[in-house]
Amino acid sequence: MALPIQDLPAWARLNDVSFDNVEVTTTVDKGYGVVSQKDLAAPEGTVETPQLLAVPHDLILNSLAVEEHAKEDKEFKQLLEAVGHHPPRVNVLLFLLVQLARNSSHAHVGVSNPWTQYLQFLPKTVLLPTVWTEDERPLLKGTSLEVAVGAKLRALDNEFEMIREASSDIPCWNGLLWHSGTVSLKDWVHLDALYRSRCLELPKSGESMVPCIDMINHSSDPSAYYDQNSDYEAVLLLRPGVSMSKGQEVTISYGDTKSAAEMLFSYGFIDPKSTSESLVLPLAPFPDDPLAKAKLVAFGKAPKVHVARDSGSIRWDSNFAYLKCVNEEDGLDFRILQDNEGNQQLRVFWQDEDVTDQISEFQKLVAQTHPLPEVLRLRVAVSVQENLEIHLEQLKSELPRHDSSTVREECLKHGLLLRQIETSLLEDAIQALEQEKNSLLEAENVVAYLGSMETSNSDLVGEEASNEADDFS
Repeated sequence: MALPIQDLPAWARLNDVSFDNVEVTTTVDKGYGVVSQKDLAAPEGTVETPQLLAVPHDLILNSLAVEEHAKEDKEFKQLLEAVGHHPPRVNVLLFLLVQLARNSSHAHVGVSNPWTQYLQFLPKTVLLPTVWTEDERPLLKGTSLEVAVGAKLRALDNEFEMIREASSDIPCWNGLLWHSGTVSLKDWVHLDALYRSRCLELPKSGESMVPCIDMINHSSDPSAYYDQNSDYEAVLLLRPGVSMSKGQEVTISYGDTKSAAEMLFSYGFIDPKSTSESLVLPLAPFPDDPLAKAKLVAFGKAPKVHVARDSGSIRWDSNFAYLKCVNEEDGLDFRILQDNEGNQQLRVFWQDEDVTDQISEFQKLVAQTHPLPEVLRLRVAVSVQENLEIHLEQLKSELPRHDSSTVREECLKHGLLLRQIETSLLEDAIQALEQEKNSLLEAENVVAYLGSMETSNSDLVGEEASNEADDFS
């Protein structure tokens, strides 16, 4: 059940949330937002800027708050213990799932708290790609988000099934969550989208959801910022040097270092004025590499290549690309060693030195110690360029057809914008890699190496021809 935003002031007064000359209302094109109720100003150089909003510490929702709630709610503690230890995000989502179920069924399971009601003020529609429809998700085909969104949805599915399995044997929670069908995977995905799009990184409490402050929209030219005071309250403050007119929207910055894909993934929109020109793409080992599996296991995480435009110049990096392009003849080796407790471990050796613990800095390591660093760089540049060309081809060839009746305008707008931004960046990155390749091909060591390879191949062809000539059959 949803509550009208007009009821929020009553909830705020009941829970000691202080609004100072601002209010939450419906904006023209951003859903809910916070606007000023009078002219406001904070002169440049002001030490103490006007406070616009203050939220008590006990309303701040994070993993620690969930643990504190479990001390007061024995039934929820039983559920939390049954689910087991998981990342803080999962604990918060589990807490929110229970509040959602309580609101939906009016069941008296667990202890009610301010978030039980506050959840009913939050929007029912969130436009993060994980909640896009099957007609909208093809807009991501070929982009850096295609793989990321698919992986996220699989992870959410696994989390939900884990919670279902862990709690089904607890009568009160089985009855509330599963037997009556009160919640579903769709609810878990929705709550995850709410969490990711509304979380703040507080200076003292870390990653947290903060009621009311989470209603504030983003701007590349923000008028306010959030902080925590000495009482650990979350506060919203007017930025120094800012003046606002009555009725003007108060905004904060969601960050100016995120890529377009990160903005869309986390917040459901792209602000070109606030995004960095960068992207992250998956990078696979060579399909015929006999060491491919060992490289993936040793690397320990999904291999990627990072591409960015910085001050007009293209830069790229990928530790796995260097691991991908070296083999035994370069000095790479994998060994299975046994520790003192009898456990076997895969260890990585580079030129007879154990570098397992330096695998995350493999690019720097091999660039400094490889006997032919320019030749290695050429191999890597060729590999990365081929990878980017494949993604660019997919991005250009897989532009999906869309039906305006089934694809929401905002999803279409930001999906097409992401494609445009990433296409431009990939085209420039491929051109930069082509220039780098041409420069490396002129390097003395590379010329000598390629010359020796040609000589070796010529000798091999000559030997084969000689063998054929001696065939008297």
